[in-house]
Amino acid sequence: MLKIGFFGAGKMAQALAKGFLTAGLVKGENITASCAPQDTQCVKAFEVSGARVVRGNSGFGSTVTFDNRSVADNADVLLLAVKPTVVKTVLDQIRPNFSASRHLLLSVAMGVTVNQLEKLLPDGSRVMRVMPNTPALVQCGASVYVPGKQATDEDEKLTAKLLSSVGTAERVQEYLMDPITALSGSGPAYVYVIIEALADGAVRMGMPRDMAYRLASQTVLGAGTMVRDTQEHPGKLKDDVTSPAGSTAAGLCALENGGLRYTIIDALEKATEKCKETSKAL
Repeated sequence: MLKIGFFGAGKMAQALAKGFLTAGLVKGENITASCAPQDTQCVKAFEVSGARVVRGNSGFGSTVTFDNRSVADNADVLLLAVKPTVVKTVLDQIRPNFSASRHLLLSVAMGVTVNQLEKLLPDGSRVMRVMPNTPALVQCGASVYVPGKQATDEDEKLTAKLLSSVGTAERVQEYLMDPITALSGSGPAYVYVIIEALADGAVRMGMPRDMAYRLASQTVLGAGTMVRDTQEHPGKLKDDVTSPAGSTAAGLCALENGGLRYTIIDALEKATEKCKETSKAL
């Protein structure tokens, strides 16, 4: 059974931890997570999953700790799920406790490259740069990974197994990581806005809000499944729904007039640029 540690106990760490637990890849007592003492919401979220909250070196157990070094001591697979600006601080703290032979580091940190991670760790350290997303919480995540120079075939198999347990996972080239972060990493937020807008429009037309959210979310889920499973071009699937002079055509015309397509494209561009800026600033 795996022993998994999280540096950072925020939303992404919570989603992955709960996903791994649900998938049966790890037991609750084999998870250790660290966060700042003032991050009370993160502590409470992990407490809900049965974690025990301690201070300092806790020994082995299902634990939320305020000491990053105890995470390294109590786990073999380490997930770096902190803000990019504190990556160096965290890795500097754990460097004396990090074993290149024992530990595999999976980094979720936005914009932090494999090369940057390897320079902050002891020589020979095994690193994987990964980008999951929060739907991992319900085993519907879309994840990618990039192996580091010292990562082994077994490391890659383990990474793929972990990420596949909470959705899809595929290996990519690192130059794609910034646009991937903008698309699948940030994408759920964009889709939530679309669901909210669909529901708001339905409410405006007289539909009860709870029904509007149910139908909007199921519609988005179904449309995404159609694109994925049929492998048809989205434009063709759109045309299949659109009758001449019908209600769908009228709605699509309003969307195009409002610039929705170009707004979404611009959002992906801006998010990608932010990732690149973050990497250059480290």
